[in-house]
Amino acid sequence: MLLGAIADDFTGATDLCSMLVRGGMRTVQLIGVPGPNDPVSDADAVVVALKSRTAPMREAVDQSLAALHWLRAGGAKQFFFKYCSTFDSTEKGNIGPVADALIEALGCGFALACPAFPTNARTVYLGHLFVGGVLLNESGMEHHPLTPMTDANLVRVLSRQTEGTVGLVPFSTVEQGAQAIRRGMTGLKEQGRRYAIVDAVTDAHLLAIGEAAEHHALLTGGSGVALGLPANFRRAGLLHEAGDPASLPAVTGHTAVLSGSCSRATLMQLGRARESLPVYELDPLATPDAAALAKGALDWAEGKLGMVPVVIAASAPPDRVAAVQARFGREAAGALIEDAMARIAAGLVAGGVRRMVVAGGETSGAAVARLGVRSLRIGPEIDPGVPWTLAEGSGPSVMMALKSGNFGAPDFFTKAFAMLEG
Repeated sequence: MLLGAIADDFTGATDLCSMLVRGGMRTVQLIGVPGPNDPVSDADAVVVALKSRTAPMREAVDQSLAALHWLRAGGAKQFFFKYCSTFDSTEKGNIGPVADALIEALGCGFALACPAFPTNARTVYLGHLFVGGVLLNESGMEHHPLTPMTDANLVRVLSRQTEGTVGLVPFSTVEQGAQAIRRGMTGLKEQGRRYAIVDAVTDAHLLAIGEAAEHHALLTGGSGVALGLPANFRRAGLLHEAGDPASLPAVTGHTAVLSGSCSRATLMQLGRARESLPVYELDPLATPDAAALAKGALDWAEGKLGMVPVVIAASAPPDRVAAVQARFGREAAGALIEDAMARIAAGLVAGGVRRMVVAGGETSGAAVARLGVRSLRIGPEIDPGVPWTLAEGSGPSVMMALKSGNFGAPDFFTKAFAMLEG
């Protein structure tokens, strides 16, 4: 194992895995912290996917440290803490506390922080995060039901979450390349800064940042900053070519989409899906019971399962989300939907579904947990940051695409299955 990574949700983990596979690294995603006696996967990179983004802070820190301990024991030479490219968090969010704990455990004293992913229109300029050309807090993320982002200044956001101080490696430095970035980060560390927000507007910037951090014990950020890491290992003579790292066996069976994300991108994808696919929408206000919601969806799907995907959605625009949260409370509303979607995932697999797209980090986490998935073998990329994977665990193997809510083209749901047929 060359790279050991810890991701704060399941779709973010597959996003990182996809980036590493693209760079030629054989990559495996593990679901939850492995047991002390679990074997180390035969892979260049292992990504431990946690459901810690919105967990209580102490729980998130403890799980992340346990994952770090297992990865260190497995021989990883560098570590990566992966969070969302929209820095999903809150004023008292888990990014800072988890990163602080990892820095202390590794004894490295410093880490960069860069959530940029220009291919998916996430860029950082003068420390401010932009989504699709607008500031993060004007992108729709300010309405996120669990992690509303109301400040685009990442220096401020991270400063409110950490006991350390946060500096900036600005665009003018990043433009000069890897050596200048390395000097900028070294200067901030010598000033006593614990973190450096690093600007990035293009993939060339990400490659330079990766090269500049070649000898860093810990990196933090979105999957984009991992773009340059495979080349570091290759230059060091540690990474060798070994066939197609994205090759997966064929899996046949019924097809389905589960959508729990309320992001603009997913709502657009659902709108496109309605033009050609059968779509069923959960209504928690009318049926405030997870078991009953699941039964209604599964009864509807019965007789429709086949090669044409059925779509079951809990996604909703901000006004409907607000109404559900007002009735049940934010945490209870989220738990209700996650429970229902997990039951639906299990029911679909029991009914013969073997190829499934799941949209939304929380929904993906609930689904793979209910299905008993323990690992994901990473396959070909559908859209940037979203690969097909082979989910393996206590039940039947299932092809799954775990999609971050904000990712994917408008035709993602149909494109994903057409790719398997091609």
